[in-house]
Amino acid sequence: QVQLVESGGGLVQAGGSLRLSCAASGRTFSTMAWFRQAPGKEREFVASVNWNRSTYYADSVKGRFTISRNSAKNTMSLQMNSLKPEDTAVYYCAARNGKHYYTGVNEYHYWGQGTQVTVSS
Repeated sequence: QVQLVESGGGLVQAGGSLRLSCAASGRTFSTMAWFRQAPGKEREFVASVNWNRSTYYADSVKGRFTISRNSAKNTMSLQMNSLKPEDTAVYYCAARNGKHYYTGVNEYHYWGQGTQVTVSS
């Protein structure tokens, strides 16, 4: 059974940092990504990392967030620095196979349950 489990969310002040982790089990994936969904908004792409560790970021987080993966442990992380109140959302881990950049919600086949990130001003 495939599972993606996120951890590391919490409450932080603006300008602070958080590190999210995603542990995958049941299979490995060539592409893993983070999405987020703020209250009343659609789920949006944040960042992805491929099998060759190439990364892709949404413009809104470039220079502040860093995605990485440990293929041996089948895990993925998102280091979030210089957090802003507008980063407040539920963050989801997602995964699929494929060798391209995928940014659409419908392009990912596996999802975690999400972890809440709240940034206070």
